[in-house]
Formats: sequence, structure tokens, C-alpha cells
Amino acid sequence: MAYQTINPYTNETIKTYDFSTPADIEKALTLGYGLYKKWRDGPVDERAKILHKIADLFRQHEDELAKTAVNDMGKLIGEAKGEVELCAMIADYYADHGADLLKPTPITTRATGEAQIEKHSTGVILAVEPWNFPYYQVMRVFAPNFIVGNPMVLKGPSNTPGSSDAFGRIVTEAGAPEGSFTNLFVNYDQVGAIIADPRVQGVALTGSERGGRAVAKAAGENLKKNTMELGGMDAFIVLDDADIDQVADIAWRARLYNAGQVCTSSKRFIVADNLYDQFLTTLKAHFAAVTPGDPMDPKTTFAPMNSKRAKDKLQDQIDRAVKAGAKVYYGNEKVDLPGQFIQPTILTDISKDNPAYSEEMFGPVAQVYKVSSEQEAVDLANDSDFGLGGIIFSGDPDRGARVASKVETGMMFVNNFMTSLPEQPFGGVKKSGYGRELSQLGMMAFVNEELIVKAQKPDLSNPAGGLAVV
Repeated sequence: MAYQTINPYTNETIKTYDFSTPADIEKALTLGYGLYKKWRDGPVDERAKILHKIADLFRQHEDELAKTAVNDMGKLIGEAKGEVELCAMIADYYADHGADLLKPTPITTRATGEAQIEKHSTGVILAVEPWNFPYYQVMRVFAPNFIVGNPMVLKGPSNTPGSSDAFGRIVTEAGAPEGSFTNLFVNYDQVGAIIADPRVQGVALTGSERGGRAVAKAAGENLKKNTMELGGMDAFIVLDDADIDQVADIAWRARLYNAGQVCTSSKRFIVADNLYDQFLTTLKAHFAAVTPGDPMDPKTTFAPMNSKRAKDKLQDQIDRAVKAGAKVYYGNEKVDLPGQFIQPTILTDISKDNPAYSEEMFGPVAQVYKVSSEQEAVDLANDSDFGLGGIIFSGDPDRGARVASKVETGMMFVNNFMTSLPEQPFGGVKKSGYGRELSQLGMMAFVNEELIVKAQKPDLSNPAGGLAVV
């Protein structure tokens, strides 16, 4: 598939990009590996300064970067600006805390001498990233690995090349050494060859289950560490004691933010039977109140989907769900605009044998389920192959937290909108993937945690009773 920007509101092809050549790939890996060797035993101070400069430049170029993202994938201009600011926050976080997070960790041991865990870079990291947050997804991998000393090569999405290109220009403008970050326009055969290259020591992917399987297979065959974030069927649980006004104000945002094209969007609303009818009424009112239109217009509150392909796929999912017995409570009507719009839609009466029950709908479609007990809500939330995030509302926050801990997922938020912040680990379980990004956990994803035991003189008695040689 060609790398090109097609504005999903105007349907205009803005720019097409050439594929990277084998020489481009070789140059990226050569520069990156050379930089890794230089960085491995050096201090992080200079890299921290550059990360702060990157954060400053993201803020200085906010309008330009946001417009590029809107042209690439159609998100609302206000949401695009929010994404740019989040990138700056992530860069600042690792610049501020990276040195401390990388300090050796002393450990107590029965061995003679002193022991500690040192944290070292490992080599070039390949990031395979999606289109829905074309800056944030990249920064989530770049910033922690940059401070660690792992140069990064990016295989960005084919439909947001302008954003990938802009990210690289910011890194260069900040004064980062050549090879720190290289954006490549490559196909998946070339991705496999890059993974196999011995200079590459890790692969981070955010994307579809199919893409994750392919990349994880290549990484496994080459014994390369990898992290996977593969989407979700996140539950939004409304317990019987919840404040429905609070719920109503959050629920529609949790589904329609970024036109519903978010891995951690609330996709399954699991509602106590005493609040079910009221919940549907309020959700419908909020869905009906959005204003579709030009995503560059601040008055627009609902954006098009990222591409015709994505729109057609989601419409097919809706059609199959209805054919299998789901009821359309609201929506599923044509939006009379030129862009790739899907009207916000609410589906109910979804049986377990309905394809919608187990398929991720990556767009503005809410599935609403009625339950009669707390345990039924938990069981339904857990009856999924995915486990990325989730939200729960209860009149008693402690009760909400207790129920949240029973949900098989990587992240849960009680009485609040789901947020992504640099200090919070991001990731899931089951088919939502493995590993974590952001926070200290994310920074350690591709770090060599090396044990160093230092004794003043040899102790040949081996008093600990352990094996001298394994």
C-alpha cells in the first residue's frame, strides 16, 4: 500500500511518499547502531537536554503539527492539539526522570561482596506504529528509548506519513544526533528483514491482532524482545449505585473521542438493570447532539473516520451485527457530508453468538448490555479475548475499585475518564498484547538489566551453599 495522505474530510490526496530504498534502510541501521555503541556507556545528561528541546519544539509547532494530523487522519483540531501537548509532556517526563530511573538498583545477596542491577541500552529498536495517534504512539516508544540510549527506527502507518515525517523533522531540529530517529516508508517484507538484522534488538508494535501476530512471529524467530499493544473491547461498567449524571457526561466522550478510533475506547457498556433505560436515553441524547463537519473547524464536535476503508469495514460490522439480531437503538443512518463519516450508533440486544459480541468495532459504535448483578457485570466484562483498559462507575469509589480489580485487563479507571499520562504504565493482557509502555515499566522494556557482583577478594568457600558455576 502506498504511503499517502488522503484527507478523510475532503477526500483529497494531499501527498504521496516514495518507499524507502534498501540503501535508506542500511543507512538507518548503520547510523543507529553506531550511535548505540557511542551512547551505551555515556551519561544521559545531553540526551535529557535534547528531549526537553523536543518538548519545546512540539509546543512551538503545535498548530502546524496538529493541522498535519488532521489532514492525515481527520481528527478534530482540538484533539490533535491535545495529542501534541501530550507528546511534549512525555518528552519532558523522561528528560526529568530518566537519569534517576536508570540508576543502579542495589540488591541484598548472600554472595560475598556488593551486588547491584545496572540498566544498559541494548541496540536499535524498531517501532511499528498505527495511525490513530500519529505522534503520541511514536513518542511513547521514542522518548524512553532515547533517554536509555536505544536509537529508534519507525515503520509508520501508510495513511499518516505526513505526521511521521513531521516527527522526524522535530527530532532533527532539536539537535538529536543523526541516527537517533529514522522514519522509514517500508513494506512488511522489509519489516521482517529489519527485525532479523542483528543490530536491531527489540520491536514495539501497536496495531491490529493480525499485524501483531506477524511481527511477533518474526521477532520470535529471531529471538528479539518485543512488546505488543493490540487493541481492546474495553468495558464501561455502571454499577447499580452509580450517579447517572456523572456517568452520562463521561460515557459519550469515552466512546466518541477520536471518532471512536481508540484502542482504549469504551466499546461495551455494561449497565445495571435499574439504570439501563436511563443510561440509554442519556447516551442517545449525547450522541444525537454532536456536530459532524470539518475537523479543522473548532465548532465541529464529531470527526470523520480515518479512511474510506475503515468506514466500509465498520459499516459491514454494523450490518452483520444487525443481521444477527442486534437492535439499533440509535444511529446507523447516512451522514450527508462528503467525508468518511459514520453516524454515532448504539446497538443493544447483542447475543453471545452475534459477531459484534467478540469483534472490536474501531469507530463510533456503542454496544450496551443489561446486567442484574455485580458479578454478572464482572463475568460479562471478562468474557472477552481482549483485556486492555476499562472504566467503572459506582457511588462508592472503594466498591468500584474492588470490582475493578476483578476485571481481567491492564488498566482500570474508577469514576473517571480513562487517561494516558507519562507516569502511568500503558498495556494489556490476553489478546490485547503484552509488555508496557510509558512510566518506568515502559522505559525498562528494552533495557539490559545487568547484574554486577563486586567482591574485594575471591571467596572460594562459597558459604552460601549455591552453585559456583551454572
